[in-house]
Amino acid sequence: MGGRLESDTERGETVCSECGLVVEEDEIDRGPEWRAFDSAEKDEKSRVGAPTTKMMHDEGLSTNIGWQDKDAYGNSLSSRQRQKMQRLRTWNERFRTRDSKERNLKQALGEIDRMASALGLPENVRETASVIYRRALDDDLLPGRSIEGVATASLYAAARQAGTPRSLDEVANVSRVGKDEIARTYRYVARELGLEIEPADPKSYVPRFASDLELSDEAERRARQLLDSAQEAGIHSGKSPVGLAAAAVYAASLLTNEKVTQNEVSEVADISEVTIRNRYHELLEAEEELQS
Repeated sequence: MGGRLESDTERGETVCSECGLVVEEDEIDRGPEWRAFDSAEKDEKSRVGAPTTKMMHDEGLSTNIGWQDKDAYGNSLSSRQRQKMQRLRTWNERFRTRDSKERNLKQALGEIDRMASALGLPENVRETASVIYRRALDDDLLPGRSIEGVATASLYAAARQAGTPRSLDEVANVSRVGKDEIARTYRYVARELGLEIEPADPKSYVPRFASDLELSDEAERRARQLLDSAQEAGIHSGKSPVGLAAAAVYAASLLTNEKVTQNEVSEVADISEVTIRNRYHELLEAEEELQS
C-alpha cells in the first residue's frame, strides 16, 4: 500500500518500485512500430496527418491540393500538368462543400477564425465557438438571422465561457454586423442552446488592460483589490464590467505612481472617458468606506 508505481516499457508491465509487485502486465504499446532519433526523421516516418478540428467545416479530414504548381522534387509543372491540377483543385473544392449547409459552415468558421485572430483569442476559444455554431446550425437556429451574426455571437459566448471575455464594442469592431444585432443574437443562441454563461467578471479584463498599458504587477494587483472592495460594497451590480475594470486600472496606476491618462485607458478598453471618471470615483469611495 502506498508504493510508487513505475512503467516498464520493455516488458509491458506496471510494477511497484518498492516491493516489486506486478500491478499490470501485457500492456498494449500504442506508439508507432518505428523509432526516430530526431524531428526530421520523425516527420519522414510518420504516416498520420494533422489532428481533427472543429474549426474546419470538414473537421480537417478532406484532402487539400497545394497551389505551388510544383512536383515532389520542387520542380515546376509543365503547362499541361498545371491545367490538369487546376481542374482537380476545382472539383476538389466542389466535393468539399457538397451542399448549402457545408458552404454555410465553411463561411461561418472562416469568419470565426478571422475575428478571433483580430481579437487575439486563443485556439481553445475558437474551437468552442466552432462547436457552438455547429450546434446552432444543427438546431436550425439560423433562419431569419445572418451567418455573420450567429458566428459573432458564438465567438462572444465562447470567449466569456473561457474566462477571456471581450466587450461587445470590441467584438463589434471586428465583426461585419452591428452591436445591437450581436447582442440580440447572443441572447437568442444562449437561451435556445442552454449555454451556461456566468456574468463577466471585471477582474478578467484587468490583465489585458494592464498589459496593453505596460503597467507593473503591483498596479494590476491594486486594481484587483479595488474591484474586490467594489464587489464587497455592492456597487458593481448593474454596472458595465468593462467600465469597472478600466476605472480600476486607471485608479491603480495613480495609486502606484505609474500615471496613465484617461484617454490612454479609454483607447485600450474601448470605453468613454466619462464612464471611467464616474466609475473611478465610485471605486475610491467604496474602498474608503470599507477602510473607515
